[in-house]
Amino acid sequence: MRIAIGGILHETSTFVQTTTTMSDFQHATGIARGAEMVERFRGTNVCSGGFIDRLEQEDGVEIVPLLRASAFPGGLIDAVDYKEIKTDLLERLAEAERVGGPVDGVLLDLHGAMVVEGIEDADGDMTASVRDAIGPDRPIVVTYDLHGNHTSLRVKSATAVVGFDTFPHVDMSERGREAVEIMLATVRGEISPVGAICQLPLFWATRKQVTAQPPMVDVIRRVHEIERRPGIVCVTIATGFAWSDVPDVGASVIVVSDGDEQLAQATADEFGSWVWDNRQTWFSAPVSVRDGLDAGHENGEFPIMLADHCDNTGGGSPGDSTEVLRTFLELELEDALILYMVDPEAARTAHGAGVGQTITVSLGGKSDPIQGPPVDCAAEVIAVTDGEFAYDGPMFAGLTGTMGLSAWLKVQGVNVVVVTAREQPFDMAFCRTLGIDCSAMKYICLKSAAHFRAAFESLGGSIHNIDAAGIHTHRFEKLVFEKRAREMFPVEIVPVTS
Repeated sequence: MRIAIGGILHETSTFVQTTTTMSDFQHATGIARGAEMVERFRGTNVCSGGFIDRLEQEDGVEIVPLLRASAFPGGLIDAVDYKEIKTDLLERLAEAERVGGPVDGVLLDLHGAMVVEGIEDADGDMTASVRDAIGPDRPIVVTYDLHGNHTSLRVKSATAVVGFDTFPHVDMSERGREAVEIMLATVRGEISPVGAICQLPLFWATRKQVTAQPPMVDVIRRVHEIERRPGIVCVTIATGFAWSDVPDVGASVIVVSDGDEQLAQATADEFGSWVWDNRQTWFSAPVSVRDGLDAGHENGEFPIMLADHCDNTGGGSPGDSTEVLRTFLELELEDALILYMVDPEAARTAHGAGVGQTITVSLGGKSDPIQGPPVDCAAEVIAVTDGEFAYDGPMFAGLTGTMGLSAWLKVQGVNVVVVTAREQPFDMAFCRTLGIDCSAMKYICLKSAAHFRAAFESLGGSIHNIDAAGIHTHRFEKLVFEKRAREMFPVEIVPVTS
């Protein structure tokens, strides 16, 4: 049995002004081709790692590695560069079949919110292109992030879809393994997967998506209950990605059954109706920076952690909003930490001055007026680094990363980590390379929505998602959509508020 593996992953924000180009895919774990893909991702907590680890356990199975390309979340992907990457993958598939004969199936590691200039459903385009290449009969099993804007094209083009069950995403390798199990059973003729989708006009509040906590824990429990029903292969709940202006933006349910399309559709509609009927549960009113701090003080457990989800670089935001920094300084907080402020200019200045020096800088606020103005201040350079580190938290254990030129600055009682790369704090490994002990801090602001929880929840304290000024506002009525095709909750379809 020969199983091909590959994928192109990107979470695309159409509300930022930058374009994602080939250079954005060219980083430590960006593009891996052929055998390099196996070596790089074996044993890692990504879906491709799960593909590889499970397939290598199976006697008589040959892995045919094609290409895996990923870029940090950002703006629209350049059409020419996307075509080049996709063509590379498809040509590798064609060459593998020319040399070794037909593959028995293809496993794709995709995200679900990828948008290319001129292609609104790039994940659907990728899957359909592979379908065109191998024909209608051989299986394609696709893994997706929880935050996909799913379409009928994706379900039609794939044999089966497997979505993440966790946020933070700590189950990526596990979902990759699940996809392999479905693939093996399909190739052996043990099951005949068929999928159906129920799309929902729903923007799901980020703070209501953490899967280990209510109310989301009840959603995932229902996913698993439905998966235990006779004839059901797998169930995917997607909370959507609101910052992609595409016709199909929003939440969805995908159900894969064993050969019964009517059962798949009826089950998807049933689950989708339950989600919609409980839509008020997935709504959360915005929380200001000061309200988040007040809630933390009332709770009395430290550190108080503020999730600055409107500037979540993990969704493509610039990472240089300044409202939290200004508020920390105005309140004269001590032992406060901001992770991370994307400001290459400040990082270069710190490196030029050296450790122990005081520099005059304008921190943040350089990408877009919506992010707030820069904060002019004097900052002490505590430590500098080239940004290289190894993840050791639950999410990306086994992978390396780089934040580019970076520095630990201290402004009064506020510690600011300035970085060059737009990446969110998945764990504390990078902080340790600078000598920062996060457990010693009383206040921590993380430019992230929830992924930081995988590692930072171990510090105890309290966590509060806040709505500071930023491009990725969670006041969804402020997002100017041109392409979405339906009224949405909680914008045109208004929630009940007390």
